[in-house]
Amino acid sequence: MTIGEKVSYIKGLAEGLALDESTKEGKILAAMLDVLSDIAENLKEVDDELNDIADVMTDMEESVADLEDIVYDIDDEDDDEDDFDDDLDELYETTCPACSNTIRFDYEQAATGGMDCPNCGQHLEFELDDEDDAD
Repeated sequence: MTIGEKVSYIKGLAEGLALDESTKEGKILAAMLDVLSDIAENLKEVDDELNDIADVMTDMEESVADLEDIVYDIDDEDDDEDDFDDDLDELYETTCPACSNTIRFDYEQAATGGMDCPNCGQHLEFELDDEDDAD
């Protein structure tokens, strides 16, 4: 129940009880009900304006986000920087042709292009395939 509805309910109670506005108490209660009605009306107007402002702010946030995408050339679907970060965390593996030992290594080691097998010492050479070029 809104404040306006509650004030209307109280006013209805006062009318139903036949509030005598000629007495001191009746005059005070009638004046208080009028003030409550005014306050409820003002609060409704403020709520309506706040809702309008919230709608405008939401539109502005969306516009600013669109502008940021344009100015900073942000493309959520193809973010090469994120792909590079994923490569750094990725582990690679190869099998030594001399001893059949499986060797795991990280991106930094893979970027060097080669390494010695830790089991037999055979020098292994490899290169990273750029998956984006294959697409």
